[in-house]
Amino acid sequence: MEQLAKDGGTPVRQAPFPGCGDISGRTVGEEEIANLTAVIKSGKLFRHGGVFVERLEADFAAMLGVKHAVACTSGTAALHLAIAAVNPDPGDEIITAPITDMGTIAPIIMQNAIPVFADLEPDTFTLDPASIEANITPRTRAIIPVHLFGQPADMDAIIALAHKHGIKVIEDCCQAYLAEYKGKLVGTIGDIAAFSLQQSKHVTTGDGGITVTNDDELGQHARLFMDKGWARGGEVRDYLYLGINYRMNELTGAVASAQMGKLPEVVANRRRTARMLTKMLLEQAPGVIPPREREGCQHSYWQYPFMIDEQVLGASPREFADAVAAEGIPVGVGYIGRPSYMWAPIREGITYGSSHCPFDCPRASRRMVYREQDCPNTLEILRKITIIYWSEAFSDQDVADIAAGIGKVARHYAARK
Repeated sequence: MEQLAKDGGTPVRQAPFPGCGDISGRTVGEEEIANLTAVIKSGKLFRHGGVFVERLEADFAAMLGVKHAVACTSGTAALHLAIAAVNPDPGDEIITAPITDMGTIAPIIMQNAIPVFADLEPDTFTLDPASIEANITPRTRAIIPVHLFGQPADMDAIIALAHKHGIKVIEDCCQAYLAEYKGKLVGTIGDIAAFSLQQSKHVTTGDGGITVTNDDELGQHARLFMDKGWARGGEVRDYLYLGINYRMNELTGAVASAQMGKLPEVVANRRRTARMLTKMLLEQAPGVIPPREREGCQHSYWQYPFMIDEQVLGASPREFADAVAAEGIPVGVGYIGRPSYMWAPIREGITYGSSHCPFDCPRASRRMVYREQDCPNTLEILRKITIIYWSEAFSDQDVADIAAGIGKVARHYAARK
């Protein structure tokens, strides 16, 4: 049996993988430089009066087949625009996922609404519709399904619940560019959706975001909120309601505009290599459970998540992941470590001064108590899930090395068991 690298054996891979931690091997290049040069030469770095942010919005809307796309400063801002457009009352509740970035949750609290966490399906890592329904109250204003790692949530069931209870659906697509749910692109299924342009995403400007919708009222509200509620174009300056400055600048728009043309190939490459790895793992790695693509859907593989069968391998997820990492494979276990509702701003209400608002707001109908055991599937997912950094720059050889590293460790532990 081949000796594991952690025990002194030779690692499967010693060269770094492309695109791990920076933009090397990513798609940023001459087109972005040309656009940035054009902006500098124009002297117009502000979105109003420039061309690239408007071009990005038009191209993005056309790509998704939606009426409205509003560019902003980050994925967090894009979600804030979406929630502000839905316009919850203080103390209203918004149901979302317990495995996500703070960028999904902070905008809920910033709009003085209260986050409520439904549990996840154990094999797709997306919201469990039964748990969503169990958490709906008369104060529920919206559901935010997170298409985690690029896996579409169960949108038929979620939309049915939303219609049944008269609430909005805000899709968090920050990790799911061009992911498809039964022939529909994510972001076009709910009422409004948000995308991220942060550096690790399928396309990047370092930071940036886009909010999309087919609803004219939501689209107008999101656009005004992005620009401080400023209704531009009138004879005098006028602000229609409370908003904030989330305007994307022309330099960011220039990079994003160039990136849009590369997106289909980026997603196609990620899908092809991820599916190649899945096939190899099923053939070479006993006890390893690759990600399942939801039936009728297309994953877009922001990251590649897998689990292990501890009974087959006789190892803990942490022990297995550490052994794989020693083989030179870019893996990590647990993703966010603990459910997002256990983070201090949510669990302890560390928000505005000493107020704990909106959690103890007199407009709220109940005092939320967040307990770690409330989402048992989530706890098990976070204990077991192992994440491989994924990139459109991965070659067939890169994938073969990843499969070889995981397979080597899996065979070792299976044989030992």
